[in-house]
Amino acid sequence: MKFSWRVLVLWTLPALVIGFFFWQGAFAGTPADMTKNTASTRMTYGRFLEYLDANRVTSVDLYEGGRTAIVEAVDPELDNRVQRVRVDLPMSAPELISKLKTKGISFDAHPMRNDGAIWGLLGNLIFPILLITGLFFLFRRSSNLPGGPGQAMNFGKSKARFQMEAKTGVKFDDVAGIEEAKEELQEVVTFLKQPERFTAVGARIPKGVLLVGPPGTGKTLLAKAIAGEAGVPFFSISGSEFVEMFVGVGASRVRDLFKKAKDNAPCIIFIDEIDAVGRQRGAGIGGGNDEREQTLNQLLTEMDGFEGNTGIIIIAATNRPDVLDAALLRPGRFDRQVTVDPPDIKGRLEILQVHARNKKLDKSVSLEAIARRTPGFTGADLANLLNEAAILTARRRKEGMTLAEVDDAVDRVVAGMEGTPLVDSKSKRLIAYHEVGHALIGTLLKEHDPVQKVTLIPRGQAQGLTWFTPNEEQGLISRSQLKARITGALGGRAAEDVIFGHAEVTTGAGDLQQLSAMARQMVTRFGMSDLGPLSLESQQGEVFLGRDWTTRSEYSEAIARRIDSQVREIVEQCYDLAKRLIRENRSVTDRLVDLLIEKETIDGEEFRQIVAEYTEVPEKQQYVPQL
Repeated sequence: MKFSWRVLVLWTLPALVIGFFFWQGAFAGTPADMTKNTASTRMTYGRFLEYLDANRVTSVDLYEGGRTAIVEAVDPELDNRVQRVRVDLPMSAPELISKLKTKGISFDAHPMRNDGAIWGLLGNLIFPILLITGLFFLFRRSSNLPGGPGQAMNFGKSKARFQMEAKTGVKFDDVAGIEEAKEELQEVVTFLKQPERFTAVGARIPKGVLLVGPPGTGKTLLAKAIAGEAGVPFFSISGSEFVEMFVGVGASRVRDLFKKAKDNAPCIIFIDEIDAVGRQRGAGIGGGNDEREQTLNQLLTEMDGFEGNTGIIIIAATNRPDVLDAALLRPGRFDRQVTVDPPDIKGRLEILQVHARNKKLDKSVSLEAIARRTPGFTGADLANLLNEAAILTARRRKEGMTLAEVDDAVDRVVAGMEGTPLVDSKSKRLIAYHEVGHALIGTLLKEHDPVQKVTLIPRGQAQGLTWFTPNEEQGLISRSQLKARITGALGGRAAEDVIFGHAEVTTGAGDLQQLSAMARQMVTRFGMSDLGPLSLESQQGEVFLGRDWTTRSEYSEAIARRIDSQVREIVEQCYDLAKRLIRENRSVTDRLVDLLIEKETIDGEEFRQIVAEYTEVPEKQQYVPQL
């Protein structure tokens, strides 16, 4: 444990004060001579006079101005031995001195020392000094804590982390998979390093760059790379750190931040999650947040107001650009909006190569194969994937990461932790038919994505899973592809219906909710029904109310009945097709179920080979990227 003088002082102060007063009470005001000439017994004043009259007193020492005496007397009860006793004398005994002279007894008066007054003065001074010292240490300690009393005058100060040269350890070479965004931001770095190249032709430095993209795509990583490459002062802060419960604090922090930035220009200000402070003003039921709106107004003024902010580049990141205020997005404030999308297969391969630098990979592991299997994964997802695979490798005590660990890591990231395997029972066979139904329909329909794997190993809330590999560059989806996906989603229910009967149909795992939403979007948004090419529903709602709840219906009740009819017709057509394909391929379905119960997992290629032995498998068009 680290030794701290402050803790030692705080613990020893009470003990010192208490011990000092005990010591003062025991010794203060006691004459030094009396402490040396003390008596073990006491004698009353009357008995002392009796001894005096009987000539048994040999000597008397007076102390404390005649109030106390130490008497040497011959005690007949102790065989006439001389004994020293203490006697408390009354204040009014003037005849005692004359009586002692008359008797010829040796006596001496000892003057009273003023030690008690000195110790009393020291005690009165030491206690306040110790108390003030202790309070001083306590105040210093609490002032260093966040929100302590020492911070009371710093509410309006900016909480931005400042680095004269941000040594983040991240360069543009460490950022992969988002080449377009890197090119845009490399120009910002060039603006800061060599502004004369642009000002010579009349170009001006952009005031703001807004990074927009889903979570995990690398927005904050790009900001770190800019800080590491630019070599200029770097301020970083989160949007939530501007707003406090006290009125005016956020606006004051914005002013203080830009004041510091102007003193260190040229520099970069990075605001992460700017939607926390930059939401639209005056929207929503009951009005907006006045304190947040004041902070936003101050931010707008500082970015492009009357004074301006020459030499300051503001980089902000958000995954909610739809809620930002329009005044924040106009040219002159955020001049550039850089979209950071999830990487394609080439970008995923580059990201995997970056994160695999410190991983021990087996020779059989192909990063290209991992990149093909992970469509839709962001950079953060891929980093987490390799980390999970490395953890599994260490748990299994292997020297290097193999494809088995990578496959299990993908399953864990997407579907959750592996559960307890099912015992061989009716429930396991029913789940096997359900999953084989999904996979079989997906294999027999040309427009459906190819099957990657079928498994009975429970993960998360699912008792079994069927994985499909979607086409990589599928930006647009056709009507036939949507219907194929609906049919594939109904394949599990169709297999249960055909094999076990209508009474044994199970709840599935959310298949009906997904296909119902897909069919309704075909009718109401994409114009893929007999109602014609009409978009009957929009999702333009108020910012603070949520998109789904505020979906507006711009049609009559008669059209609503026709929409319900069209949705039901699409789903029934797909369900009839799924049941027909299951009946026509009953033999291969039974064989696949037996094999799945035995092995618990069937690879997509093996699955297609078995189906090809019984019927013709359509060749699916797959995207082949140029790596």
